Amino acid sequence: MKFSKQQWAWIFYDWANSGYGILVVTAVLPVYFKAVAQSAGVSAADSTAFWGYANSVGTLIVSLLAPLLGTLADYPHTKRRWLNCFTWTGILLTLGLAFVPASGWPLLLILYVLTNIGYSGGNLFYDSFLTDVATNEEMDRVSTTGYSMGYLGGVLAFMIFLAAELTHGFNGWLSSVGIAKFSFVLSAIWWIIFGLPLLLHGKQVFSVSATRQPLKDGFIRLGKTIRHVAQYREITWFLVAYFFYIDGVDTIFTMATSIGKDMGINTTSLMLVLLVVQLIAVPFSLLYGWLADKISTRRALLVGIVVYLFICLYAFKLKTQFDFWLLAILIGTSQGGIQALSRSYFGRLIPKDNSNEFFGFYNILGKFSAIIGPVLVGVVTQWTGQSTLGAGSLSILFAIGLILFWQVSKPRQRR
Repeated sequence: MKFSKQQWAWIFYDWANSGYGILVVTAVLPVYFKAVAQSAGVSAADSTAFWGYANSVGTLIVSLLAPLLGTLADYPHTKRRWLNCFTWTGILLTLGLAFVPASGWPLLLILYVLTNIGYSGGNLFYDSFLTDVATNEEMDRVSTTGYSMGYLGGVLAFMIFLAAELTHGFNGWLSSVGIAKFSFVLSAIWWIIFGLPLLLHGKQVFSVSATRQPLKDGFIRLGKTIRHVAQYREITWFLVAYFFYIDGVDTIFTMATSIGKDMGINTTSLMLVLLVVQLIAVPFSLLYGWLADKISTRRALLVGIVVYLFICLYAFKLKTQFDFWLLAILIGTSQGGIQALSRSYFGRLIPKDNSNEFFGFYNILGKFSAIIGPVLVGVVTQWTGQSTLGAGSLSILFAIGLILFWQVSKPRQRR
């Protein structure tokens, strides 16, 4: 499939914000924040708690605002404006992280919350642009290519950071603090360079009728959608199924390093595992797009859910480092595919003119689904004393998601 300029611009936005995702959210800022906070006299337990609170606050704000923001962006020529608003907020404040003094841990935390709002809000409008850049027949390939390029972009950004880390700040040019701040600047520049095509030239094809009172009308439309949710049977069934299985997907990835640590795997090996998972996800995200063309998106998604169900069941007998590597590879084969096809499948189910509004609900469930899984793992781990059994308990979420997704009928194009 040959992609258009609009499609390439959309695909490269995933590459653009991948630097933020892996450097700021996952690899560097959590470690840097704990070091800064503890040097200021904050205990390890408190710094971990503050970091958790910051992530929860940012997620909660975007999740609650997502449907309303979606209704506002469904008016003509507004989607790109909202995308720019949130993206540039995220970019500029990510750059601002590099200028926070080493003693200013509260400001570091506040800026992180704001950058996360910019990042998550931008992704809402980015996801909904899929309906504008691709037809129903093109969505699977475009969405899976976006995820694939996102993983590749994240790996390359991370490797640049690792080069700075392993050469001790490019042969002493940067201190240990300077290396961390370098990663924040790198994330912002990465975001700008590869995100500009969509930010400048993204074209909104579908929209609702313009109004003189967009905010009031947005609330009215949102209320109507909620009251008449029964009219969207396939969408409702899918969102409930998505809530459960995507919770399992996110939890496995976020809890993997903790489980690896409990198994005695060292930090260097865990970083290598993270890189391998990202690299494997690049071709396998594309493979899921090909598979969707061959056997249908619905069946390809069922394959992904079954693979994750097997991963969780195998976790019950997780004992050796080989077992951990095997599960990591299996996660890499299906992580990007199941996320990308969920997005394109949903894009085909929803009315195109209201795509932002419906993607608002999609993002809400994606965010709030990150609550059940970690709690389930934590409770089972504390109860049994084995984190591998905690990971295995996630099979319940995938089993529920599989049963519910089976109830979703084949997607039909809606207006």
